[in-house]
Amino acid sequence: MIPMIKFLRKLIVVCVLLQLLIICPFKVFAESQDAVFAGGCFWCLEHDLEKLDGVVSVESGYSGGEITYPTYENHVGHQEAVKVSFNSNIISYKDLLDNYWINIDPFDDSGQFCDRGNSYKPVIFTSNQEQEREARESQKKISRVLNIPADQLKVDIVEARTFWVAEEYHQDFAVKNPLRYNFYRTSCGRDNRLKKVWGEYKN
Repeated sequence: MIPMIKFLRKLIVVCVLLQLLIICPFKVFAESQDAVFAGGCFWCLEHDLEKLDGVVSVESGYSGGEITYPTYENHVGHQEAVKVSFNSNIISYKDLLDNYWINIDPFDDSGQFCDRGNSYKPVIFTSNQEQEREARESQKKISRVLNIPADQLKVDIVEARTFWVAEEYHQDFAVKNPLRYNFYRTSCGRDNRLKKVWGEYKN
């Protein structure tokens, strides 16, 4: 009788372990979501957002325009954008929005920092009604933080369109080319401008 009880206990432990190994990964996978943002040079926004806990991956690419299969040499109408895949059990879309805002200049819709033109304008691309609602709520929150009317924030909130992944040499550019990336980021004045806009709030 005792050996049978021990066997049943072991069997229960094995079943629990199987649940942890099989069921839990599927649950985590089910909570994976995507968010798409444009905010100037995609090298910088990718590098800023991929540091966050709960972010699974960040890809640089193009979105917002009509051209299919855009390239770096020809993406007229598109913005340089990033697609953020995140685990919503760890980081929420609201948290991503908070981090997006403090890594852009929300007053400039003619580009970002030293990069000018439509390719670099800031945009929040929303994939469903919940994302749109939270994006607009975040806009109101930021207007309160900066103590300005919401209409002074020059960030478009639009329905997501096809996200086209950029060329491989653009992916993880900051990691692959740290000297070139740091020189570009510094000479572009990105961090100085962010500090001026956000001050202690960014910290």
